[in-house]
Amino acid sequence: MEITVSELKRVTLFVIQGRVDSTNASELGEALKSQLSSGRYRLVIDLSGVEYMSSAGLREMVTALKTARKNGGDVRLANPSDRVREVLELAGLDSIFEIYPSQVEAVGSF
Repeated sequence: MEITVSELKRVTLFVIQGRVDSTNASELGEALKSQLSSGRYRLVIDLSGVEYMSSAGLREMVTALKTARKNGGDVRLANPSDRVREVLELAGLDSIFEIYPSQVEAVGSF
């Protein structure tokens, strides 16, 4: 898994590539947490390059979402692959996260 973090004007953008599973989900959690702890509560996670997402990865995103919302922000998802979208739907998270078809739309939604 590769994580690219870009601090834009109003939003922090995470672009994730590869597999997110129990062996590396904590890396994702740490990356999200570091932005949240520095006061950046508007996060967009681009999932277009993720071919697999385990429940451990979902848990890290939900934890970040709770922290962001508690502080007046949000975590929005951009362009999840079909497999990741299916996992989000099965877990019922498609109704909790705002999901956008593109990175530009997700960033622009803030």
